[in-house]
Amino acid sequence: MHGIPATLQHFAPNTATALARVANIDPTRYAKTRNALDGDVTGLSPYITHGLISTAQVARLVAEEYELDFGDKLVFELAWREFFHHVWSRADSGGDAILADMRAANLWTGRYAHAVPTDVLEARTGVRAVDCAVRILYATGYLHNHARMWLASYCVHMRKVHWRAGADWMLSHLLDGDLASNHLSWQWVAGTFSSKPYLFNADNAAKFAPRGFAPDWDSKGSVIDTDYAELDDIARRHGDVGPEPEDSPVWRIDLFSQATELASRATPQPATFGSPHSDWTQLPAFDRAKLAPDTAIRLVHPWDLADRPEGEPCHAVGVIHLPAHATWPWSERRWRFVLDRLAACVDTLFIGDITQLAEPLRGVTEVGATHTLFPLYRQAFDGLAASTALQLRAAPRLLPNPVAPCASFTRFYERAQREAGPFDELVDV
Repeated sequence: MHGIPATLQHFAPNTATALARVANIDPTRYAKTRNALDGDVTGLSPYITHGLISTAQVARLVAEEYELDFGDKLVFELAWREFFHHVWSRADSGGDAILADMRAANLWTGRYAHAVPTDVLEARTGVRAVDCAVRILYATGYLHNHARMWLASYCVHMRKVHWRAGADWMLSHLLDGDLASNHLSWQWVAGTFSSKPYLFNADNAAKFAPRGFAPDWDSKGSVIDTDYAELDDIARRHGDVGPEPEDSPVWRIDLFSQATELASRATPQPATFGSPHSDWTQLPAFDRAKLAPDTAIRLVHPWDLADRPEGEPCHAVGVIHLPAHATWPWSERRWRFVLDRLAACVDTLFIGDITQLAEPLRGVTEVGATHTLFPLYRQAFDGLAASTALQLRAAPRLLPNPVAPCASFTRFYERAQREAGPFDELVDV
């Protein structure tokens, strides 16, 4: 689709696929090509987000085949993910502080819109790089990082959409939707988590477009076909520039361009759901009365979907906390990914308000990956831990999480390296 590799369009919900992707990583090739939309990126983010594999495992497995150190681009990018979670955890212990501006924005003085424009939602802005990105997001649940930044930059700086509205919209369609990485990235683009706005132009989109598919991404003649000084002026001084005018050359039919042919047609936004449909899983419902009184229980949530421990004596219960998904609905694609994976990890499934499980969970052992949760999940688990024997286990990390808050990635990476010690010891090779 628009030149995007098949590995970035399909994500089987199992550990074998994640490990196969890790085995295919060549750190040198990754560093040279990762900025291109058809570059040699890992496609591991859905698996890391949902806990099938951790950043620490990725680094350790790659280090078994290649010499790695803190200067490698692959390690650098894994560290960026952990930096976002560091900021989140230090801001308010994984609550909702990152859902508001991390710093005062010093850009446009007007009022940003709290809804994404319909033409953006339907991939008919006339800016091909933007419209391609929207279509790929809907069709696959995944976007290359460059396409994510382009889409965010266009929404915030050209269309004057508040970053929170855009971030919430994108998260609802992402298969790898991670609250810290997604929302802080939108803030970084917007200038509320960085010193300046992130901007891109038509030349930048053309430079990193997939080989052989340049016409699909060609944004010449659109609002972004200008230099960065003018884009910065639009970001700071102009209101919503709107979709491309009807008489703009970008709308003219080009028989050699799939993107132009699609431009005149709206791409429907897929539905999102605050709860899964009953026919999306065959897992039996959790019923404490059917278990022996002394049965130990382990709770498994959507961010902790690693392989089940071999010979585990616990009764594993998958939990879906519906109050959280009323706020953070998911696409059918993501619901099915999570539910299909839960089918391989648990014995039964609970869908509802997990705070209601306090009495049935007198034999609970633990629940893991707690710092990666949506806030309402975290609050519910904290409440259960206060009233039951529930043990909260943090998600594994590659790097230490510095106690002192680090507002910049550079400071975080320096401190984390000092605390980690030699890289070889960090990954046990």
